[in-house]
Amino acid sequence: MVACGAKPRVDLDQEGMVLKPTTQHEIIAKTVAELLEYQSYKRVPMNDSISNIVFDNLIKMIDPGKNYMLQSDIDGFQQYRNNMSQDFRKGDLTSSFFIYSKYVDRFLQAMNYALAELDAKHDFTKDETYNSFREKEKWFTTDAQLKDQMRKRVKYDLLNLKLAGSDSVKVDEAKNKETLKSRYNNLISQVKKTNSNDAFQTVMTAFTDAIDPHTNYFNPSLSQSFNESMSNTLEGIGAQLQMENEMVTIKMIIPGGPAYKDKSLQINDRIVAVAQGNGEFEDIVGWRIDAAVAKIKGKKGTVVRLKILPAGASASATPRIVTLTREKIILAEESAKREIKTIKGPDGKDFKIGIINLPKFYIDFEAVRRGDRDYKSTTRDVRLLLDTLKQEGVDAVLMDLRNNGGGSLQEAVELTGLFIDKGPVVQVRDTRNNVQIEKDQEAGLAWEGPFGVIINRFSASASEIFAGAIQDYGRGVILGSTSYGKGTVQSAMDMSRFISQTQRLLIKASGTSDPDTPNGAPQFGQINLTMGKFYRINGSSTQHKGVTPDLTFPTQYTAEKFGESSEKAALPWDQIKSTNFQKIADLKDINNKLNEIHKTRMVKSPAYSYLMEDIEEFNKDEEMPAISLNETKLKAEREKIRLKNRDRINKQLAFLGKPLWKEGQPQPKLEYDFVLDESANVMIDYIKLKK
Repeated sequence: MVACGAKPRVDLDQEGMVLKPTTQHEIIAKTVAELLEYQSYKRVPMNDSISNIVFDNLIKMIDPGKNYMLQSDIDGFQQYRNNMSQDFRKGDLTSSFFIYSKYVDRFLQAMNYALAELDAKHDFTKDETYNSFREKEKWFTTDAQLKDQMRKRVKYDLLNLKLAGSDSVKVDEAKNKETLKSRYNNLISQVKKTNSNDAFQTVMTAFTDAIDPHTNYFNPSLSQSFNESMSNTLEGIGAQLQMENEMVTIKMIIPGGPAYKDKSLQINDRIVAVAQGNGEFEDIVGWRIDAAVAKIKGKKGTVVRLKILPAGASASATPRIVTLTREKIILAEESAKREIKTIKGPDGKDFKIGIINLPKFYIDFEAVRRGDRDYKSTTRDVRLLLDTLKQEGVDAVLMDLRNNGGGSLQEAVELTGLFIDKGPVVQVRDTRNNVQIEKDQEAGLAWEGPFGVIINRFSASASEIFAGAIQDYGRGVILGSTSYGKGTVQSAMDMSRFISQTQRLLIKASGTSDPDTPNGAPQFGQINLTMGKFYRINGSSTQHKGVTPDLTFPTQYTAEKFGESSEKAALPWDQIKSTNFQKIADLKDINNKLNEIHKTRMVKSPAYSYLMEDIEEFNKDEEMPAISLNETKLKAEREKIRLKNRDRINKQLAFLGKPLWKEGQPQPKLEYDFVLDESANVMIDYIKLKK
């Protein structure tokens, strides 16, 4: 045990690793702490309260499933709990690096034990269970308990491989053991490659996440990747990936990419294995995120196959296989697109509903700077689409902003101007509490007819500004589910701006500047700092609460788990003075009637029932129940899940009038969009009520 107040001493065996912060790391940490205290919107003092959050964040980030560290480790770390942010302010990273090093050591010990367990005898007829994610459990108190957990992990991995084989093929136990030996050695090799920069990035993420979820520090390598993803092109499947419980998890699907077009992947699906083309699958559970991403990404035109554990499915479920062809995803070309749905109303009359799908709010700033009069922007594209929809005689227009994470504030303001005459659109408050009102200055409307906006839990920032303004003016009906609640403004700043010449000389003299800084990347990394907050024209913040639709559809993505309200350190909702704006209409009575008609229609809707079943399926296994290690029971459980899934999909296929899913065939895609179709029906109701 280290004495209170003393520097931690690391006493590890030969497999242990001691990771030490560099002078550059210490100076950057001190500078970031000063920025958070004195220049950010929140201006958070480095005190015991913040230190507690940083401490908890770091422990949760390195061992979220409580699979590797002991209670005695956590008890030993408690002496640092109340001082971590104060240490950052002094540039002292000793305690945080000590915690990280101890985790690395525990991980290596556990994986070496797992390797030894491969040669042990495992009884697959015994009734016992394995829980791979122990977040809500207590830490192991003894080394024997931790070893028993690893024994069960090895047993589960062997059983999983055994059941994955075809019944017609004799199980090759020796081959399965070699597969796991390779997997475990790979994990050990990856962890042994961990360096002080990896530790520093994890520690800084734990630190900035304690302030607010959108303040981030990126080391030089990550800052280059971040900026490339924001401004240039990506080659791959078009998904943002994150490591959760040792599994690569899909956190965002990029509009226009292969995953977006294929519609086979969903938020929180987990990728457990990857195959190149028709090659053999390679297990990526437990890999470093950069190593896993390297396997998934690839050149345009190449094929990648993924084994997917669907969101909500337990670890005992059989993964499904998704095949995607990689593409070059040009983010600047995520343009607005339109379609027309012709729907027969209750009276037999046909209605034409124009739908504009907008994946992000974009503008070609480079073309604007060049003086190019034909620069590409959201507002210009949507204006043209509205012109064509008017020419084709649509009865109403729906703007689909689902999964639109935002983009240009200027475009959110100008796009609103296509649907109102002119007036205020959004208010922005800065770090000095100065409020600026962003207005649409151009008179006239591009579309005067019935209008609706569809949002969901992943509609954020600029999407919320647009939807909020349309709702406040009473210009249209907002449909879908409550938006993300991201009402803050960030500035991306090169850390070089804040590193003094004296500090640079200290770093140079120490010989610890990062030798791996990519060409063109910021030498000291980059910070995305929260510098302002958005408010609707009625004075209400979009932060935390988001935009609540006038007509709400059920969703599997709850506020407790997804969006700003799920983030403990998120800035709170508040309110400022309303702007002087003139409502176009009061839609309260119409919205009440629309809700009544919608609810009546849903009672008889098979599609609504299927949606509710999907939501229940998504949320039912959130507790990650323990997995049976009895071969007969696990096999029966998987078969039950498989048959239930097939029956549920076949019911929906029958409803859509499509061929049923037969044994041995790949799982078919269900491309029916209930929310879009029902939104179009609501617009027909809206047209009638307005008349």
